[in-house]
Amino acid sequence: MTWENDMGVLAWWIIPLVGGVLAALWVTWSSRTRSTGDRDSVQGYERFRDAMERTTGRPEA
Repeated sequence: MTWENDMGVLAWWIIPLVGGVLAALWVTWSSRTRSTGDRDSVQGYERFRDAMERTTGRPEA
């Protein structure tokens, strides 16, 4: 075997190996537990409603 042929064979083994490692990293990253932030979102909405009620000055129905 020549040196160029050895490098070609090595590349054919390394490319799928790197792809597999990257796929495993992506699966690990994408399946992590994320916080939804619902509490912050609800509190922000309540602050927005309070501000709108103060600016309009209309009585509550």
